[in-house]
Amino acid sequence: MRILHWHVHGSWTTSFVHGPHTYLLPVLPDRGPDGRGRARTWDWPASAVELTPARLRDSDIDVVVLQRPEELELCERWTGRRPGRDVPAVFVEHNAPQGRVNELRHPLADRDDVTLVHVTHFNALFWDAGTTPITVIEHGIADPGHRWTGELPHAAVVVNEPVRRGRVAGTDLLPRVAGAAPLELFGMGVAPLGGEAWCAAAHEDLPQERMHDEIARRAVYLHPFRWTSLGLALIEAMHLGMPIVALSTTEAPEAVPPEAGVVSNRIDTLREGLRRFTSDHEAAAAAGKAAREHALGRHGLRRFLDDWDRLLEEVTSR
Repeated sequence: MRILHWHVHGSWTTSFVHGPHTYLLPVLPDRGPDGRGRARTWDWPASAVELTPARLRDSDIDVVVLQRPEELELCERWTGRRPGRDVPAVFVEHNAPQGRVNELRHPLADRDDVTLVHVTHFNALFWDAGTTPITVIEHGIADPGHRWTGELPHAAVVVNEPVRRGRVAGTDLLPRVAGAAPLELFGMGVAPLGGEAWCAAAHEDLPQERMHDEIARRAVYLHPFRWTSLGLALIEAMHLGMPIVALSTTEAPEAVPPEAGVVSNRIDTLREGLRRFTSDHEAAAAAGKAAREHALGRHGLRRFLDDWDRLLEEVTSR
């Protein structure tokens, strides 16, 4: 199957392009948001192919996987085909809705020609899609292997653009819990916080393989997000065998079972979890083992790709 798909979320796309299909990735000279092409910090197979808009117009396309409303127009302009009408289409909603609950209406609400795919059941519950057909395909990742050593009594936090995202990412909570364990930040845009007194270190935009190695050296993974779909970095940390301390918000209580760490909205409880896992190696190892077992069962790559194959077969056979 030949799938047109924009490179929007690198971690999610890394899993998606490991399926048995050909993935057509729009590329522009500036490699901006509408044409990033192949990833530069992830390892993608050769079946993920870059195509310019000019080449897309003459390409065979079996289905388009959309992720942003503007891609509806881009697809029609660049390929001459209308998603859902001239070519089968699905729309992946990565994000939890923003705004007042009664106003959380999805941009693709009340369409009968596109299937809306949510990445968590929480998102499906909160978004109002009207009569648009919806399904949930939970995240799945390629297993990076058990790498946790916990040799550094620090907590790893992975968050992109923590300054801009602020309260959504829980950045304001970090100084409140930092007294329980030294916090090290990983991700894009973390450097400005490296000089804060509560931040032990900031590691800017590491390649995925190196980031996995580095965070696995820390004793515990801290997930401070108030409002996010479900961070793939959390699932990656669980695969690495790390114990988890997380806010009990959105999908986190489903993703992290009690034996895998501490999930709470109480700051004191989160602080106690950080203290425990940075001082008790055996407890951290046991929780990390449980986290990995749960993540392998629920968020494995094979299940993810099988779910997608079933959906793509369904939408292309209509």
